[in-house]
Amino acid sequence: MVTLWVDDDGPGVPVVDRDWIFERFTRLEAARTRDTGGAGLSLAVVVATVAAMGGTVSVDDAPSGGARFSVRWPAVVAD
Repeated sequence: MVTLWVDDDGPGVPVVDRDWIFERFTRLEAARTRDTGGAGLSLAVVVATVAAMGGTVSVDDAPSGGARFSVRWPAVVAD
């Protein structure tokens, strides 16, 4: 497997929200509306794209605070 980690320095993702943040139209902040905060599709698109390539996406705490998103794909060896 090949792993890509993406860390941010924001508030992170609460443990109770980690199972559903990858669903379409999810916004954790009530202040984010379609007009100001996007459609809530970004993580759902990432998960669908990575899954189509046989991979997975997960979220945990980053070592420096914030969230760490881990994207894993099967390693491909070129001939």
